[in-house]
Amino acid sequence: MSIQLIFDHDKPDRRSGFCPIDDLPAEITGPAPELLRDECDIPQVAEPEVVRHFVNLSTLNHHIDKGFYPLGSCTMKYNPKINEVVASMPGFAGIHPHQPTETLQGALKLMRELESMLCEITGFDAITLQPAAGAHGELTAMYMVKAYHTTNGNPRRKVLTPDSSHGTNPASIVMAGYEPVSIPSNASGRVDLEALKGMLDDEVAAIMITNPNTMGLFEKEISAIADAVHNVGSLMYMDGANMNALMGISRPGDMGFDLVHLNLHKTFSTPHGGGGPGSGPVAVIKELEPYLPRPRIVQLEDEKLDWDWDIPQSVGQIHGNYGNFGMHVRALTYIRALGENGLNRASEIAILNANYIRRKLDDVYLLPYNDTSMHEVVFSSDWQGKNGIKAMDIAKRLLDFDIHAPTINFPLIIHEAMMIEPTETESLETLDRFIEVMRQIDREAMETPEVLKNAPHNTPVSRFNEAAAARALDIVCGS
Repeated sequence: MSIQLIFDHDKPDRRSGFCPIDDLPAEITGPAPELLRDECDIPQVAEPEVVRHFVNLSTLNHHIDKGFYPLGSCTMKYNPKINEVVASMPGFAGIHPHQPTETLQGALKLMRELESMLCEITGFDAITLQPAAGAHGELTAMYMVKAYHTTNGNPRRKVLTPDSSHGTNPASIVMAGYEPVSIPSNASGRVDLEALKGMLDDEVAAIMITNPNTMGLFEKEISAIADAVHNVGSLMYMDGANMNALMGISRPGDMGFDLVHLNLHKTFSTPHGGGGPGSGPVAVIKELEPYLPRPRIVQLEDEKLDWDWDIPQSVGQIHGNYGNFGMHVRALTYIRALGENGLNRASEIAILNANYIRRKLDDVYLLPYNDTSMHEVVFSSDWQGKNGIKAMDIAKRLLDFDIHAPTINFPLIIHEAMMIEPTETESLETLDRFIEVMRQIDREAMETPEVLKNAPHNTPVSRFNEAAAARALDIVCGS
């Protein structure tokens, strides 16, 4: 059926399913008569055609089960199917958060165990699983920063963040009522320590920094940065989006950070993309524990677990119930399946894969910062730009090879950036094919640049007119 609308196959008296038998008790009435319609415009299509329609639709969209997805900074890695099996178990999938706590002991124990493991992995004392995503975790952390400083008599006014930061960082800072101040990067692509020291005063509430940063580089002066920040009474907050490069190797708590958020839907393999749900737990040092969102899971004298709502200094409840429980199940399954050594190995392979791609392509694509990479590597298309080729053209051409485009034009401090993250889940054969495709695209940029400028050629939808799409959301594009 390809992409034809299923309504095109509407034929009288065809059926693809049957309504269940009405077994509702007689005292339960249906919808009010004024809400009922005489007719419902549902197409009458045979079951095989319905199935084929949706299977065909699923193959038109690129996803991690279909092909390589090197989306930099977002860690679009393969999610082990065992995670889905466990999360689908009736005891997990069928519970309701408002059940009596005595019937939720298994779920509470699972979340308590996940909390303990995430604290160990990050080097912190306490954690909340409540935030629903990374940016939500950032905002939660900023609320906690403000609560901490307010308790100490001065909520302060500013939060510093590098000029290479994720776009959500300044947004979270503003939403928490702070003023974002950008720290310049130095020649190595890292925080300029001397510039930072010149910005620190008693109005700085915190520094929000990603480590490894968005160039895929480890902040080598992180200890000196932490000392300088703490010397003015400010807090160190780590955007933990790139924690998949650190598992079992280094812990934010040991680097001098006071808070960190984690992206369970990135580092710990719970699903990412498609509009959610996600999970962005926030871990903190002991001094910040009183400000964690409520409720928290506590153990009673009889060893049963329960919710604790009596947290006077808490920033409050920032998500319904205690976050997205299915993501917690998946993350704990991933951690338990890999174990301590497996998590360490996963980070090592992520780093190895990124550096393999860096060394295999550094003669054809410009490396703005030619330094050892962590989990991702950032190239520039400036060399191809001599023939009028932009990062967008390279990204679109990759789609013709059934490879998802990497992040482009970010970080903003790199001209025509291409941020590539292979993750630890891809094989050497997949990486070699990607490298060969990227080298072929470079040859095309030099010999037949029009091929790139008109790409993609083999996808169901050709290149959009992005300017028109931004101004007219309801547009029709040819295939």
